[in-house]
Amino acid sequence: MLTPPAEPLQILVADDDAFQRKMLEQWLSKAGYQVCTATCGAEALAKALEGHVQILITDWDMPGEMDGAMLCRRLRTAKLPSYLYILMLTGHTEVKDVVTGLQAGADDYVRKPAHEGEILARVNTGRRIIELERRTMLLSITDPLLGCYNRRFLNEQLLREIAAARRYDTPLSLLMADLDRFKLINDVHGHLVGDEVLQGFVGRAMRSLRRSVDWIARYGGEEFSLILPHTDAEGARVVAEEVRLACVGTPFETSVGALEVTVSLGLAELPRSAHQTTPAMTDLVSRADAALFRSKREGRNRVSSDGDLPLGR
Repeated sequence: MLTPPAEPLQILVADDDAFQRKMLEQWLSKAGYQVCTATCGAEALAKALEGHVQILITDWDMPGEMDGAMLCRRLRTAKLPSYLYILMLTGHTEVKDVVTGLQAGADDYVRKPAHEGEILARVNTGRRIIELERRTMLLSITDPLLGCYNRRFLNEQLLREIAAARRYDTPLSLLMADLDRFKLINDVHGHLVGDEVLQGFVGRAMRSLRRSVDWIARYGGEEFSLILPHTDAEGARVVAEEVRLACVGTPFETSVGALEVTVSLGLAELPRSAHQTTPAMTDLVSRADAALFRSKREGRNRVSSDGDLPLGR
């Protein structure tokens, strides 16, 4: 259900030679890559640390204190969001120089003068490595049965969503959803049928979410977290009702026939006044979970907000 991003790879070209920089930019853009440039090592380091580029093509000899080899070393010790493939351009022809560049962190090298065919072939090698890394990462953060995100991704990404909401002063809401009387389905029909119901729920829930903005993760068992960036409590309640009605309105088709399944949900909005990220995440999940418990306690198949809960709960 989740697929690696299909957007073109972004390549950073770092070279103080304007002619060579423009030539590389033209070759790569014509091949379908998104290209940005830097004229020195310090500028390239700053752009690479933003985390938006997947491949770096850097000249070895550049002005200033940071040459290509030092740039490689700095980037290899940096905490980047994903692997950065580095291709070194060099006029150095000695084997020991090539070894030095590779030991500094370059993945490959091209001797000057660069030729279009060789550049594109070596960049294509980098692209295959980046795509493999993306697929491997996707497998590590995906629930293998349901195709939605797993608890590991939830714990990591929710922190980032909270930090972004704080930084840009935008709302963020969390829904906790739990399938009602799910244990009975497993007990009566078996776990394979239970799995079919879970798969059906994830499909229905995702149709109520905004593509590339909202996301869903399996919290555990039959409980799920739905994260809604740029959404306040009022908007989250609308989404929660859509998810609830998507379940109660139509039976789930399974291998033993159609089954009536409902879902209970609890929602909480991130307080706009909180500051610390980790306690804020713990508090947000706790409040959404408490609201979910209220939905369960008051009869299931309903949506409750943490705003509905009495103070001092």
